[in-house]
Amino acid sequence: MAAEQRKLLEQLMGHQSTSRAAQLSLTDPKVCRSYLVGTCPHDLFTNTKQDLGQCPKVHSEPLKVEYEALSDREKQRYGFDYDYMRDLQKYIDDCNRRIDAAQKRLEKTPDEIRQTNVLLKTISELAASIANGQLEVEVLASMNEVSRAVDENFRIKQTMQLKVEKEKELKALSDTSGPSGHQKLQVCDVCGAYLNASGVCVYAEDVRCVPEGAEE
Repeated sequence: MAAEQRKLLEQLMGHQSTSRAAQLSLTDPKVCRSYLVGTCPHDLFTNTKQDLGQCPKVHSEPLKVEYEALSDREKQRYGFDYDYMRDLQKYIDDCNRRIDAAQKRLEKTPDEIRQTNVLLKTISELAASIANGQLEVEVLASMNEVSRAVDENFRIKQTMQLKVEKEKELKALSDTSGPSGHQKLQVCDVCGAYLNASGVCVYAEDVRCVPEGAEE
């Protein structure tokens, strides 16, 4: 059955395009085993930061058809599935290392972390002061201490304005901290490329990698 499928495919593709493949066997070291079993890593994420370039081995469609026609027992004897999973795992590990390294480069510096913590503490203290002041105004009002209540209410408004200013400082620091700066970069969780707010790679025309069939 496999021989008949291969012969039919060769007739469709033409003798010239299959002459090289006809000289190769499934076990030939020049043949890409990942291509026979599934998808060659070199065919993934082309034109992205994770592009591996063209595969140095032969991608033979006739041999792929021949391999797919084998029984499970025969496939196990060749052991190509093991090689395929090993190569894919290596590729995945490389992707993860690239993503982790890119993410670390976007993390805040120690000084930025210190500034962030100071602002967060200040904002928290101002919020507590406002809450306590509002309670005090209620108490003063119940005691008919109108003048003191008015003064305390004025102080609360000043504190609220200061809190708004500190919150703006915190947001500005968050937007501009790290090497990302005003570009607000993020890291593609598939190929590790730096992306801007539009999801476009800042180094090329790459867009965020989304595996076929997946949703954003």
